[in-house]
Formats: sequence, C-alpha cells, structure tokens
Amino acid sequence: MSGAIVWLRDDLRLADNPALRAGIDHGGSLTVVYVLDDESPGVRPIGAAARWWLHHSLTALDEALRERGSRLVLRRGAAADVIDALVADSGADAVFWNRRYGHAERDIDAGIKASLHDRGVEAHSFAANLLWEPWTVTTGQGAPYKVFTPFWRATQALPEPRHPLPKPRDLPGPADVSGDDLADWALLPTKPDWAGGLRDAWTPGELGAHRRLEHFVEHALEDYGQRDEPSMDATSGLSPHLRWGEISPYQVWHRLHGQLEPSQRQQAPAFLRQLAWREFNWNEYFHCEDIATVNVRREFDAFPWRDASEAELGAWRTGTTGFDLVDAGMRELWHTGAMHNRVRLATGSFLVKNLLVDWRVGERWFWDCLVDADAANNPGNWQWVAGSGFDAAPYFRVFNPERQLERFDPHREYVRRWVPADEDRPEPMVDLKESRQRALDAYERMRRS
Repeated sequence: MSGAIVWLRDDLRLADNPALRAGIDHGGSLTVVYVLDDESPGVRPIGAAARWWLHHSLTALDEALRERGSRLVLRRGAAADVIDALVADSGADAVFWNRRYGHAERDIDAGIKASLHDRGVEAHSFAANLLWEPWTVTTGQGAPYKVFTPFWRATQALPEPRHPLPKPRDLPGPADVSGDDLADWALLPTKPDWAGGLRDAWTPGELGAHRRLEHFVEHALEDYGQRDEPSMDATSGLSPHLRWGEISPYQVWHRLHGQLEPSQRQQAPAFLRQLAWREFNWNEYFHCEDIATVNVRREFDAFPWRDASEAELGAWRTGTTGFDLVDAGMRELWHTGAMHNRVRLATGSFLVKNLLVDWRVGERWFWDCLVDADAANNPGNWQWVAGSGFDAAPYFRVFNPERQLERFDPHREYVRRWVPADEDRPEPMVDLKESRQRALDAYERMRRS
C-alpha cells in the first residue's frame, strides 16, 4: 500500500475533514497538499485581502500538521498538472478531496478523477463545506429553488446534518516530496504593507475560527436580535473562517444545537437561518453560469448602467461620498477586510442605484478587499442588491443611507468609529431623491426594452 494524497482547497482544517479522514483510513504515507491554482481556465484568482488571509491560514495549518507528525506540501500551478506530478513523485495510489461546486471547478475535479482512475489510482470526493449539497435541495420538479423561504423550508424537511468528525490526534508521515516555500508565493502586501488593520481584526486558522465561534455563542448570540445595528457586537464574525473552511458548517450547526442558555436558544434559529442564506447562495452558484459576470435574471442585460467617472468611483471606494454610513462602511472594509452586513446593503445600494453603476464594478472591488470573498456569496449578494439574482431585492427598493443611519446607528457610534467627528466632510456627491428617481426611470426603460 503506497499511501494517499489529501488535496485541500477551501477546507483548511483538521477537524471534520472527510477527505483527511479517508486519507488516514487508507493507510500508508499521507501527503497533505494545497495547490495555489490561478492558471486553470475558469478559476478566479483570489483578491488581495483573501491572499493575506490564505498566507496566515496555511501557516496555521502547517503548524497543526507538524504537531501531529506531518506537514503541508505547497505547490502552485494548474491543479491537473500539479496533482498528476505529485502522484508520480509520491507513489500514492489514492487521492482524496472535498467537493467544490462551481462549474469550472467541477469540470477540473471530474477531469482529474477520470485521469487518476485511468492510471489505476483511487480518487474520491466528499461533502464537507455545505450542509446540503445543491442537488439535494430542489423543487418537486427537480429545479433549484429561486426564493429563499421555500428553500429554507425544504431544508427543514431533510435529515439533520451529520455530526462533525473529530480532529485526528496523530497523522501518518508524508511521502518524501518537495514543495514550495510559502514566502515565495508573495501573498502578503509589502510595498506598502496595508494589512495592519487586518492583523488587528483577525486570527486566521482553525484555532482562531473556534475561538471566534465560542466568543459568539458566549458573548454575542443573546444579542443577535440586534445584529442590524453595526455598533453592536452581535454578529458571529465567522464568515471568513467558513469561507476558508477553517471551521465547517456542521460544526457551527451542532454547536448552535448544543448546550445553550435560554437567551441563547431564543436567538439560535435566527442565526441558523442566516447560515442557510450562505447555502442558498451556493445553490445559486451551482445552478447558474458564472454569477460574478452574468446576470442571473437575463433581462438585466439590457439595463442602462452609467459610465461613472474615476472620481465618482474613487469617492465610493475611499469613503468620501459625503454620506456618513456609506463612508464609514467603505473605510471599515479597507481597514479590516470586512463590513457589517447591514452596511454592505447600504453601500452596495448606493453604488448600484444612486450612482447607477453596474453591480459588477462593486463586486470586483469587494472581491479584492474582503477577507471573506468567495465565489458564491460575494456575487450572489451583489446580484441581490442589484435585483438581478435569485430572490433579489425589488429594484425599486433603494436603501436610503441617511434613513439607514437614523434607524440602525442613531447615536452614530459606528460612524464615529470610522469617520472622525472633526474631519472635514465632503458635500454629498448626489441628491438622494433625484438619483433614486433616475434609477427607477432606468429600470422602467429596461422593462420596456
């Protein structure tokens, strides 16, 4: 028995990792590899903030593997070529991985699996990063759900998600194979080093993920009903950890069904419903074309977007629009690689509807700035704001940033955190009433066309 390769992707954890468990059970040497693939057709290179996170997550994972007698092998290139070479280098007779759900990724994985089988090498994939794989939640006609509430109800009729797998105590040693030096990948910003705010805000890695979950359960879950208030510590902060698979949704699900205080139990269903929105976005991503570039509702192909000037786009990106909630959110994004969800709605709506800028422009900026940007949730949420995706907000719903500020940050605690009170503020760059009407008129022109 030669041994196995475990190919990690967005599942950078030891606990509840079915592919890793299969590799251990296979016997022989165990080579754990991460492939940085920015070459395969259709695979979207990750953004700058995500690269920062990936560097530190891989560092943490390698340390955890070494504590158990193993190490992480790093290789860069097209996945099919890298896995083929690693099989030859290691002499492995089996390769295991956890499934991906994008069209391009599925094609790559299917091709690799077929090639391995032709060579007499075992290849198996597993469900690890979604509670409900997309083909398991469909309508009576076998079609995907396009509205969240029926999707959520359908998941409630399914068996309870499986219990998480334990973390292995020891691991077989890896084959004697070479790998890249992580520093050579140059994932970290250096000239300039703009990641100070990210370092202050986050602890990437599996340990950081579980500490974040426990902090949420113990200190914030009971306040989850106030999650729309950006000044409150009432959200989980788990999004980047889930994006990189440092914690699994199964672990989160069962922790929220575990021992909780009465006030925590009251809020747990609302949080789990939000976790299901993540699943809903992946359901959309699985069934549709590239949702980062293609309108899910194709009638939006005729929408008359404006060609905004670089000055206008620059004001939005740098948080100098003259609208405090928008500006605070965009500055939070740049500093921490994240933004409160309620504020994401306001900043996205402002760009798409008040400035009449194509949602794809905003999606690309968030892709580069968010530590939690993934291929389903980032474009899915932007299409929701634009009105062009599954269960999208009606186009006439325009999030007035001043009213949102009055409602969700009435004492300006969040705004003051990011926009100093003594700062000279620019004049508002648009008239909210006029720009809203302009957006509605554009929508009517699209409908008539």
